Amino acid sequence: PDLSHLLLVISYSPFCISRRQQYVGKTLFAHFESNTQSSKKLFVATDKNIFASFNSRTGDLFWRHVDKTGPEGTIDTLLLHGQDALMVVGDGRLLRSWDTNIGGLNWEAVLDTGSFQAACFVAIQDTVKHVAVLKKAAISLHYLSNGHQKWAENLPDSDTVQYQAVYSGGEEEVYVLGLVPNSHLTIIAYSLEDGEIIKSVEAPWLSSVESSCVVVGHGVLMCVDPATFALYTLPIQAEDTPEFSQILLQSLDLEVSPGFQPVLVSSQPHPARSPLSEFFLQLGPDHHVLLQLNADGDTIAPLRDFQPAFLVSFATTGEKTVAAVMTPKNQTACAVNLFSVDSGRRLLDTTVIFPLDLNGGKPHKLYVHAFLKKDDSVGYRVLVQTEDHALTFIQQPGRVVWTREEALADVVTMEMVDLPLTGTQAELEGEFGKKADGLFPMVLKRLSSQVTLLQVWLAHLWKLFYEARKPRSQVKNEVTIETLSRDEFNLQKMMVMVTASGKVRRGRGGEGCVLVLVSLIYAGCCVTSLFGIDSKSGSILWKHYLENVQPNAAFKLVVQRTTAHFPHPPQCTLLIKDKDTGLATLHVFNPIFGRKSHIALPALPRPILQSLLLPVIDQDYAKVLLLVDDQYKVTAFPSTKNVLQQLQEMASSIFFYLIHSEHGNLSGFRLRKDLSTERIWEVVLPTEVQKIVAVKGKRPNEHVHSQGRVMGDRSVLYKYLNPNLLAVVTESTDAHPERAFVGVFLVDGVTGRIIHEAVQRKSRGPVHFVHSENWVVYEYWNTKSRRNEFSVLELFEGTELYNSTVFSSLDRPHLPQVLQQTYIFPSPITTMEATLTEKGITSRHLLVGLPSGAILSLPKMFLDPRRPEVVTEHSREENLIPYAPEMPIRTEWFINYNQTVLRVKGIYTAPSGLESTCLVVAYGLDIYQTRVYPSKQFDVLKDDYDYVLISSVLFALFFATMISKRLAQVKLLNRAWR
Repeated sequence: PDLSHLLLVISYSPFCISRRQQYVGKTLFAHFESNTQSSKKLFVATDKNIFASFNSRTGDLFWRHVDKTGPEGTIDTLLLHGQDALMVVGDGRLLRSWDTNIGGLNWEAVLDTGSFQAACFVAIQDTVKHVAVLKKAAISLHYLSNGHQKWAENLPDSDTVQYQAVYSGGEEEVYVLGLVPNSHLTIIAYSLEDGEIIKSVEAPWLSSVESSCVVVGHGVLMCVDPATFALYTLPIQAEDTPEFSQILLQSLDLEVSPGFQPVLVSSQPHPARSPLSEFFLQLGPDHHVLLQLNADGDTIAPLRDFQPAFLVSFATTGEKTVAAVMTPKNQTACAVNLFSVDSGRRLLDTTVIFPLDLNGGKPHKLYVHAFLKKDDSVGYRVLVQTEDHALTFIQQPGRVVWTREEALADVVTMEMVDLPLTGTQAELEGEFGKKADGLFPMVLKRLSSQVTLLQVWLAHLWKLFYEARKPRSQVKNEVTIETLSRDEFNLQKMMVMVTASGKVRRGRGGEGCVLVLVSLIYAGCCVTSLFGIDSKSGSILWKHYLENVQPNAAFKLVVQRTTAHFPHPPQCTLLIKDKDTGLATLHVFNPIFGRKSHIALPALPRPILQSLLLPVIDQDYAKVLLLVDDQYKVTAFPSTKNVLQQLQEMASSIFFYLIHSEHGNLSGFRLRKDLSTERIWEVVLPTEVQKIVAVKGKRPNEHVHSQGRVMGDRSVLYKYLNPNLLAVVTESTDAHPERAFVGVFLVDGVTGRIIHEAVQRKSRGPVHFVHSENWVVYEYWNTKSRRNEFSVLELFEGTELYNSTVFSSLDRPHLPQVLQQTYIFPSPITTMEATLTEKGITSRHLLVGLPSGAILSLPKMFLDPRRPEVVTEHSREENLIPYAPEMPIRTEWFINYNQTVLRVKGIYTAPSGLESTCLVVAYGLDIYQTRVYPSKQFDVLKDDYDYVLISSVLFALFFATMISKRLAQVKLLNRAWR
């Protein structure tokens, strides 16, 4: 018991300052647990190859399964029946069954090779017992209980026929639909035991079954042709060879929006029964019509027209099926209405406060959970996915229960911005006034400042007393934009995160065994989002949604003005690419409030190759962002007259570089006084031998405290601190492992001089590296020894400084001394970064993200190239660790303990107001934030500091001093009277 208590005390402190937020990514498939009002489970499959279960009441994760990245783990479809969730994974590679109660794997079956097309449940006598999986050239039937294959059949003429859909509809037959585009439709019927029936139907107007057709009613194929503005019906289960029946939309008084592709939406409430006879036809982006196929299968009756309507969906509870329609009301609200499917009669109308502005994008997908109430009326729960991948759960009567910002699973870059001072703190900053104010006004300012401090202190005491009387559950410590202020040690900051943009992927599955449910109508939409997150609580304080962003484009986020220049607001600039034009655009905003800045932006008619944040400031204290286009012309932002004059004065000291990795070219440029550019050096690497994979300089906010290292003989070994040094990493283009290599070039960015070159033979990437101070650490894979290795390069000038006052790349006749050592690392890594503190006094640690989800804080002293093989007296004086090739991984070095952070893509470090403390944010699939203390908390009192003892000693010494002083005075007085 004593030991467990001790472990609890030890682990308490880190968890108080650490926070993990788990995400799943963009939802592709979603299902609710059941149709009862008490059900609270929600199952989703995402583009991150994740299958997860949510608590629908809170939005928290019950469980989450993360599969392999890439095509091998892609979730092709998700089917739900009872307590079983069935998934096809990896383009038809695996068939899996999950227990939805506990998230356990029931069974897994390996499927035959072939590209996956579709899957559906197959029923026998109204009981679901099998699942059919359609490949490009074959179909297989599996038992739902254990996944064993019952039979598999090759599809005829698979070279010419494109088999795209499979259908069962509660019958003891499986129908496969294939298409020869603009020619004919092939229907193959398989019985559950044996045999096949082939039908061929002429359809010269049909180009794709997957995107143009659904099954409605008792096995009727419904297709839409945008060219003839007509609907076509075909009974799949007819014994003879059927023909398509044409129904013109004009005869139904329907008109398609110009240039819009009509979309059909159907539903199959139960996999052992036929689909509904009712279906939706989308005629425009915000126009839907509910139609009904009559029993004869040849006529269609319109039930209700919905315009405008963002999204539509079907939901079933018991024997009742309703149609849910989401319509806009104004810019801040929308309506969720329920209608009877068989008559189109309105059942329920509720208003939801759901912003439709650009802060989150338009609603994109709608999932509805219907249930019967005690009065036999229908209630609902709704899950809405917006264009920025956010999930919003809405409960009747229109109350937003929770929201999950799943775009944060795709963070690509971020910055931390200091919070502003409060009004009281800002007043105290100027409490001493100016010399011109005079003595009396300065005294008044000083007194008013003290009064203000007293008022704040009394208000704080009153708040503590007032909240102490309340139950703990009623005490709210919510962080809002209005309550944000800088803390005493600047530990709380605003995290500005940029999420990736990407094209919407269209899912292959729908509900039950409907042929295809085209639920994603914004295919090709490219979006990105900006988030402002409080680092203390993890709360999302603001977000901004950006449209038409080029997918897979690089983002550049810079802080041009911090909060230190009151009353000027802080300013951040995001450099993005437009999807349509491919040109760069600037998005300037306030990082604290998220408001877009209404300032004049420069015209950027040419693609941008490079951007530099210069130490030049304008009259509003904003740093200048220099943009270089593809014609090597520069554009300054902001470009005021004062800024242009400063640029002309310091043009001779502004250098930049450009990389053309496809040509193996690294070029250096300088700025002229007329603000044109001139190429001054060029390094060309033969692309047939090696390619440039990464170039990295030093961080501009990094401080170096010590200029040298004291050796064992008390001499000083001075560091080579070149602020213009670039680390260039290359990989060989030869795939043969014997000829593979990794190269590292240290290049001076001003002169183009190659300072040092290191080659690791029989090695390959991916290479992760860190460039800091006077050292470079990089990690690679050794193909010969089949292991991961760390290599460190450290540069020194020697025991004498060439110039102790100023550094110039143009005046460096001697090359530095380069020390190098290599170590074996027992695990691959995903990313790497170095800690950062305010003054650079604290020791450096390397933060290493591991594939296991752990984040390792590796002391730089273990990667010291001066570690001796033979210990000497001098090495003991320097506290150098003896060299050992194996690099250990100690569990106490894990900064996230048991809070696994999966798929870490990047680690961001920022200094705080305490020199001993470094703020760390790891982002990937999850976001994890914490603090690390590389040299422990040498500037902070410990938690077990005995304040009572020290206070008692101080008071005792004070009284002892006063008494001793009085006794000494009496003694001197008595001596004087003698």
